[in-house]
Amino acid sequence: MEYSSQLGTGSGREFVEARRHPRFKLEVDICVYPRNRAVVRGHTVDISESGISAMLREEVPLDEVVRMEFTLAHGAVEVHALVRQRNAFRYGFQFLESSKAQDVIGRTCRDLAVEQIHTRLRP
Repeated sequence: MEYSSQLGTGSGREFVEARRHPRFKLEVDICVYPRNRAVVRGHTVDISESGISAMLREEVPLDEVVRMEFTLAHGAVEVHALVRQRNAFRYGFQFLESSKAQDVIGRTCRDLAVEQIHTRLRP
């Protein structure tokens, strides 16, 4: 499992994403279960408290609610999400529910934020 922040620097100046929650690089296996279709496997690209992006091996319809499963450092996650965007094989998903899964996702994102701060402070 590999983690790193999507926040970075450009021309010596830091940029801030116009998103509700910061995104963090996350590379883990993911299974997406579209309605009335077989499981679609892939791997994640990044995560935030409100969503996740993933590279999938097969097409998933936009605006469909899917169930997804993946494992984070704090435990297994099963969550429903809306397929918000697609660019080739990269998909963006918005989490839809507040549950135990959201607690695991939130704790993981907070850990990644702390890790990011420590990485920036190191000489």
